Amino acid sequence: MDEIQVHFNTGESVTCPLGIRVDELMGKFGSLRADIAAVRINNKIMPLSTRLDINAVIEPVLLDGSDGAMIYRRSLAFLLAKAARKIFPDRGLSVGHSLGNTYYYTFSQEKKALAEEITRLEAAMKKLSSADLPIEYCYMAYGEALELFTMRDQTDTALLLEQRSESKIPVNQCGDFADLYIEPLVPRTGLLKAFELMAYQDGFLLRFPGVGKGGVIEPFEDSPGIFSVYREYKKWGRIIGVHAVGQLNRFVSDRTIKEYIRIAEAFQAKKMAEIADRIYEKKDQVKVVLIAGPSSSGKTTSAKRLSIDLKVMGMEPVSISLDDYYLGTDKTPRDENGQPDFECLEALDVPYLNEQLLTLFNGDEVEIPVFDFKAGRRREGGKKLRLGRRSVLIVEGIHGLNDALTPAIERSKKFKLYVSALTQLNLDDHNRIPTSDNRLLRRMVRDNQFRGAGAEKTIRMWPSVQKGERKHIFPFQNSADAAFNSALDYELAVLKFYADPLLRSVKPNMTEYAEAVRLLSFLENFAPIPPQYVPGTSILREFIGESEFKY
Repeated sequence: MDEIQVHFNTGESVTCPLGIRVDELMGKFGSLRADIAAVRINNKIMPLSTRLDINAVIEPVLLDGSDGAMIYRRSLAFLLAKAARKIFPDRGLSVGHSLGNTYYYTFSQEKKALAEEITRLEAAMKKLSSADLPIEYCYMAYGEALELFTMRDQTDTALLLEQRSESKIPVNQCGDFADLYIEPLVPRTGLLKAFELMAYQDGFLLRFPGVGKGGVIEPFEDSPGIFSVYREYKKWGRIIGVHAVGQLNRFVSDRTIKEYIRIAEAFQAKKMAEIADRIYEKKDQVKVVLIAGPSSSGKTTSAKRLSIDLKVMGMEPVSISLDDYYLGTDKTPRDENGQPDFECLEALDVPYLNEQLLTLFNGDEVEIPVFDFKAGRRREGGKKLRLGRRSVLIVEGIHGLNDALTPAIERSKKFKLYVSALTQLNLDDHNRIPTSDNRLLRRMVRDNQFRGAGAEKTIRMWPSVQKGERKHIFPFQNSADAAFNSALDYELAVLKFYADPLLRSVKPNMTEYAEAVRLLSFLENFAPIPPQYVPGTSILREFIGESEFKY
């Protein structure tokens, strides 16, 4: 077959030569509101330089959408890596975590980035952008790729290739610079105009516009508490020799992964014990611990483990659920689609909650309500509760860090704990692991294990979950008294065992296929770890099952 049929979003269909590049068909997409970042080919997001070898349905992925925004950010990271290679060929550059609409970078030799160096890097990036150079998606022979990354001292990238078994390795190439292909990039450097570099701590920030913000880079909002947690875990990862996926894979192949799991779990337990110590120091003041964090952060298990640590010190933690303070379906505000918005603060009976908290703190008895989710209202006859002299309330819920939830309670009586899966692990030198991917895979596995939901359902609702997090959780994270990192560096290799078959059940004719393929490709970088290696008290058990805790 020398010809193929290509169908476009405009409704037009054309016959094309086999092997034609998508960018040769740009005029077929019609009038668009924004530049094209990539394309969906049979529902899979691919670069514009892709060659077509089968009949295809093609849709543009625009820069002003959520998928386009992620492509833009990855492309900026590629541009920065190319600029750094040219200016500082003997100094490695390592991507770190995100802080809002920024990525944190350091030089690999742990040498502080100087203001003059950052200025030179930004100028080099702008020059590359102005040159409007093509970024090609192509392949290198395995041995050639391994030699290239080893020669450039991209040791984490070279190590990652040990998990790969393809004879040809996909790369992104721009001029004489090539880097490992993880996901699509924009077709040309000229599209990368909105960015800036900013000195921060020992490194610098790569800053970019938020989703839907066009070319506007908003003022930087610092998160010193979150950064401190990240930095501590990064330092710990380097001390024990695991800061990138290739190093984790080595532990699996060397059969030393069990020991590493014990170390990772012990370190996390130590951090929770330190938080309990801080609460104990204020035991004469603190009456309630408010726990909040984004979806699938392991808040429930974190609350249970914190309770154990507090009991060790002689305190008597008592847990109540914010879910029992819902007003009811008929009184819940509606969202923009006319559906009940159970995530907004107004869906809770805030005055009643505060009344009961004040009563409890005065030493009197209350009857905690019980909400019946099937009936959509409270049930009669709740649990009687009175706090003792050594008691402390543990309250876990989406609005825990928002003082509007507990306006009647003095700030000194509240201890706010932010829980999130702050992954310190990188894929390689230039490619980070988004914490949202970690949490999405957790949620996907849990939804299937305990609710029988398919991967496509979790993927479909995830944008709505993230929207709620940006509105109700992230704005208040800096008000927390402590932050707990619930991520375990080995967990993605365990989640792969469960997520891989779930993701493969999502077929090309489903809207969620592109995201499923992206996650499958991401998980291919991990050597699998058997689930039986996970301790029964691990936070990970909240998602994969067989936890020693009762939920």
